[in-house]
This record gives sequence, structure tokens and C-alpha cells, in this order.
Amino acid sequence: MIFSEKTAEKTAELLLQINAIKLNPSNPFLWASGWKSPIYCDNRLTLSFPAIRNYIRDEFATQIEALYGKPDVIAGVATGAIGIGILVAEELGLPFVYVRPEPKKHGRQNQVEGFLQKGQNVVVIEDLISTGSSSLLAVEALKAAGANVKGMLAIFSYEFDIAHENFSKAQVNLNTLSNYSHLLDLAVEKQYITENEQQTLQEWRKNPSTWNV
Repeated sequence: MIFSEKTAEKTAELLLQINAIKLNPSNPFLWASGWKSPIYCDNRLTLSFPAIRNYIRDEFATQIEALYGKPDVIAGVATGAIGIGILVAEELGLPFVYVRPEPKKHGRQNQVEGFLQKGQNVVVIEDLISTGSSSLLAVEALKAAGANVKGMLAIFSYEFDIAHENFSKAQVNLNTLSNYSHLLDLAVEKQYITENEQQTLQEWRKNPSTWNV
């Protein structure tokens, strides 16, 4: 869910302005999963724009304190959320750790990198939510390390039904700065796409794994 309508609209507009989110219904992108998609999202681009990364940092910090108070640790999901996670931790004056997709094959074989004590309250930062599978694997790794995961905040969500189901099943609270619905409404309003293209994008979200142009 989103925390603020105003934040959702502004975040969507900023992501479109810098091409962190690209919309191209007539010439879809190919995801690593094999899905064809009329949208491509790379929120790591926000780190290259100081004003935008600071806005995202501040919104995350504000929402974390409003939702959870001040946790003990901020965790970023590798690799996309490491940069913004560090900025959020710095803003809140908190320790930072990050979570690898899987444990290292050598050394101490860590999956959670950084200093984390059992029983500490952790809020997880993510850049993008699609199905939620990789994000929830990070939560599992933190819990296995003894953390008390209070919830997750992400920059953007595609709002797939499967993601909602996965987070509900895992009993993990998810809040996002913006989401697919707000993005499409704003994209039409600002003439990034037509109303016909909006309909195509809405159809894709209903069943992305089998969608075709």
C-alpha cells in the first residue's frame, strides 16, 4: 500500500522524468524472466540525481518513523537497494546492513553483510517490487540471522496480485512510495502515454506472464 497520495504522484513523476521508468507498449521490453513487458523500471538511476535521491531518502525516513518509530537497523536488498538504503540509514542515524541474494560461497559465507545482533528491529528497503519473491527471501535471511523484521518499504511496485499474495502469506508489511496505478494515471495526465496505451498497460498487469502485444 502507499502511505501518501501526494508522495505517490510526485515519485511517479520524478521516475518518468529521468527515464527510471520507461513505457513502450508498442515495442515491449524482454525481462530476464522471459516476460514481455510494456514497462521497464530501473530505480538505481535515481542515485545519479541528487535532488531526486534526497527526496526519496527523506520520504523513506519520514514514513519509517511514522510507521515503525525508529528501528535499530536499516537493511537494503542487494544490489538495487544498497545505495538508497545507506542514504536512509544515514538520514536516520542508524546502522546499515545489506542482504545478498544467497550466501557467499567463500569466507564466512554471509548472506547478511554488516553488524546485526539477534533481536534487533529491522526495516528493509527495496527499490522495486514485482512478484516479491526475491524481496521476501531477503526478509527470510534477516529472520534467520535473528532480526525482528518490522516491515519493508520500496520505491515502486507493479501491484501484481501474486506480490500481494506473497507478502500476505509471509505476513510482511509492505509500503511503497508509488505504484503502477498512480504511474499510469500520471503518465496519461502528463501525456507520456495515450489513453489507449494506458489500457494496454492495464491489460499487461492483469496477466504479465502470458501477455503479448
